[in-house]
Amino acid sequence: MNRPRKLWPWQAGLLVAIFGFWHLMATPGLLPNFMFDNDRQASFFFGEPVKIMARIWAWFVTDADIYRHLLVTLTETLLAFGIGSALGLGAGLWLALSPVASGILEPYIKAANSMPRIILAPIFSVWFGLGIASKVALGVTLVFFIVFFNVYQGVKEVSPVVLANARMLGAGPKQLLRHVYLPSATSWVFSSLHTSVGLAFVGAVVGEYLGSSQGVGYLILQAEGTFDINTVMAGILVLTAFALVLDAAVGKVEKRLMKWQPKAGETEKL
Repeated sequence: MNRPRKLWPWQAGLLVAIFGFWHLMATPGLLPNFMFDNDRQASFFFGEPVKIMARIWAWFVTDADIYRHLLVTLTETLLAFGIGSALGLGAGLWLALSPVASGILEPYIKAANSMPRIILAPIFSVWFGLGIASKVALGVTLVFFIVFFNVYQGVKEVSPVVLANARMLGAGPKQLLRHVYLPSATSWVFSSLHTSVGLAFVGAVVGEYLGSSQGVGYLILQAEGTFDINTVMAGILVLTAFALVLDAAVGKVEKRLMKWQPKAGETEKL
């Protein structure tokens, strides 16, 4: 049974219903508004879907002026996502396989993870300037710990029986890493990557908020300064759409690399 193909019409219908309800509530006179003193206040706070879509159309087609901003934000996001994931994967494997190093560094890692890392954004701006580097650094700190803890936990949960059998068959450290530890941690890694996609965007946009002359976060900040809620919502929708595209790309890679893992339907048949 291919569930996604059967569910997508319902998902699309729900999206249409949400935008339809939004349009009805935001358009003066279409529906009585019980939450605000007058009809126009709803559109002031939540925007109007038609105008939001018109803003997106102008960005991409009519004016075509969003591409350089989008390129900057996507570059920051992809760099933060890639660097943070690689560092988290390496550090997670190292500490999971090195009990002494893990014991020494554990309190420091917990302290760093408990820190609200968004407050590091102004510090990174001072250290690295207002260019791409400060946004990437913030994104890396957000992505790193998600990937690190998932990899660490995934390696720690390798079955002792599997390890013992592999060692009995003569597997050395490299063979254990390649054929036992990494496959065990793979599902944990991809679970963390799906979460990290959104956090990488958060790092890029928050950095652009604090100091930037380009990027989608910069466009949103400028619109907020003039109380242009339609442009703010348009920027949010654009960022959400590209975050979903990046998440789908991660899902494609996951599906390719996890072919060895039985699907739910196959498991039930067995």
